[in-house]
Amino acid sequence: MKTINEVDSMLCEHIDTLISRYPVLKPCRQSLGKAYLLMEDSYENGGKLLIAGNGGSAADSEHIAGELMKRFKIPRPVPVEFSEKLNSVDSERGPKLAETLECGLMAIPLVAHEALTTAYINDVDGLGVFAQQLYGYGRTGDVFLGISTSGNSKNIMNATVVARALGIKVIGLTGSDGGELADVADVAVRVPEIETYRVQELHLPVYHCWCMMLEEHFFGKK
Repeated sequence: MKTINEVDSMLCEHIDTLISRYPVLKPCRQSLGKAYLLMEDSYENGGKLLIAGNGGSAADSEHIAGELMKRFKIPRPVPVEFSEKLNSVDSERGPKLAETLECGLMAIPLVAHEALTTAYINDVDGLGVFAQQLYGYGRTGDVFLGISTSGNSKNIMNATVVARALGIKVIGLTGSDGGELADVADVAVRVPEIETYRVQELHLPVYHCWCMMLEEHFFGKK
């Protein structure tokens, strides 16, 4: 895997722009880059991103998946070969699908599967709900992004145990304290706020930056 010093200068510009807009994030520069590299490496090798959080962080989990599974800023047309297959399968619907479908970076928000999550919470264990999904969806080489403003969310911590047992890298996105999550994560991005809503206000531009960097790397002009 590359080091932060080997990140393309154009990608580093996204981090520099982020810090120019949010100078309070300057101490996070190295961890932001290292977390990005974990995601880039996973996607390069056929992996995916699994994301979880509670409350506002659950909404952030869905938000991140939405930015990665379709275009963020850059058009992502399907490959010509797939376009041709669509047309050969259905000459009526294929051309429109070839025109409108977009390439995605696989991202699964573990907060989105209501039937599964509510059944598991009701029948088995409320604090194991993310761990169960991670065990089902996760594979060695994936990345788990755990979002917790305190760094101590019990269901997130349970998921990190499963992630580490499966060989899944862990990124923690937390507040300044970091909590237990920062202790076990491969990379912890600890934004310099403590109060929940202020932490969340800084989480959004952080993950937008990651989404732009990933899109630039995989879909930008070479």
